[in-house]
Amino acid sequence: MNLHVNQAIKGVDRLEIVMSPDRLAAVEDAWTRLWHECDALIFQSHGWISAWWKTLRNPEQIALRIGLAWNGDRLIAVIPLAITRRKGLAFLEWAAAAHSDYGDILCAPECPDAALDGLWDGLCKAGGFDLAFINRLLPDAAARRVFDPGKRTGVRLRLNHRQEISSRIAGDWQSGAAWLATRSKKARKNHRRCIKLLEEGGAVRMRLIGADEPLGPILDRLAALKRKWLENSGRSSELFEEGTPALKALVDVLARAGMLRVFVIERDGVMAAISVNFIQHDTMMAWVTTYDPDFARASPGMVLIFEYVQWSFDHGLGMVDLLCGGEAFKDRLATHTVTLQTFIGARTAKGSLALLADGLRQKLRRPKEKAVAAEEVD
Repeated sequence: MNLHVNQAIKGVDRLEIVMSPDRLAAVEDAWTRLWHECDALIFQSHGWISAWWKTLRNPEQIALRIGLAWNGDRLIAVIPLAITRRKGLAFLEWAAAAHSDYGDILCAPECPDAALDGLWDGLCKAGGFDLAFINRLLPDAAARRVFDPGKRTGVRLRLNHRQEISSRIAGDWQSGAAWLATRSKKARKNHRRCIKLLEEGGAVRMRLIGADEPLGPILDRLAALKRKWLENSGRSSELFEEGTPALKALVDVLARAGMLRVFVIERDGVMAAISVNFIQHDTMMAWVTTYDPDFARASPGMVLIFEYVQWSFDHGLGMVDLLCGGEAFKDRLATHTVTLQTFIGARTAKGSLALLADGLRQKLRRPKEKAVAAEEVD
């Protein structure tokens, strides 16, 4: 089932809400043309979102809600959303949100705000959710044209307390060696020490995987290492579950787009650390990095990060984006951070109660946080 939104908007022939997998597949060419035209991130591509959809473990628990604006046969806007369920609530959020570090829409230069507003209004009227949860918005995200709290169409959104940080490494370095020279004497010494520790146990290779090399064994190893880390941390991720095709499908999207860069450290043929990265917008983006805890004494994950950062600047890239996550190593490496904002709004009474409860929890938490901060100062 798909919906058409009845709106008379200059320069727009029709507004559509995609709810079926068949229709999602049918708009691939038009969506891909718009994605290229917008020079948008891979996370907003048809390939990425359809790969996520096709590899869902429980697709019956997810509902597509993708807004499209058309001018004749030309697609001029995509708002890629889906309804997911957790904690007894239904959320309208980005499609493929669990695997995407930045959320956004696609819109052609000529797309009027009225079309975006009409799509948002239609998505909200289609219902099926308690809360709209629009997160990981970059400061310059096109989606702010739709989700600005001042908008009077659809579910009213407001800025949420949940923020995420994107960590970046950027500077006027002409080479990787120039970047490395800016690290502290202690950091450089520790990097050399870790390499020597790795080399004590056997022959070490640090390399970029070739385009013609089979990725299956590498991704199987990465997923196994990630599962081990997640189990030890008391966490889980569908992306790395054994037998799940999602990781390979998403990596294949990166490979077919010509963006994929996979870096590994091997000792005597055993992969001690792996990083699945991609290059876009003159930036090395570090999507998934992991290491074998059996090699933890030599910190192979950090060694590999140092290696691909140097590779990036040696190859003329302007920045390394470590993407989302509050890991401590990112604080040590980043030259700057970018705050990603979240907007939230309730559509149902159940959603309103959930927001109220969340607000109360925040009020109770603030005095405790202030007290801890005061103790640290003392």
